[in-house]
Amino acid sequence: MRLTVHRTNCHIYAQITSASGDKVIASASSTEKDVRTTLKHGGNIKAAEAIGQRIAERAKQAGVETVAFDRSGYKYHGRVKALADAARAGGLKF
Repeated sequence: MRLTVHRTNCHIYAQITSASGDKVIASASSTEKDVRTTLKHGGNIKAAEAIGQRIAERAKQAGVETVAFDRSGYKYHGRVKALADAARAGGLKF
């Protein structure tokens, strides 16, 4: 399984795909309605932490515990690091 992260200036997205990459197991993004109501802005570190927690919860529901972290070429700091740390705190191992 692979945890892939994509970020824009306004939002952050995370999805867990199968090893072959043809099936999405779980996904979370700051564009979801219930996330937008709790956050003021979807492109900051608080949003990344919220998405990290949500993707960890959804992965557990799907029976996924271990993933490979794919940062999609982004440097491992700021929002990408916050998402990864929150996902680890939520129980994902990578």
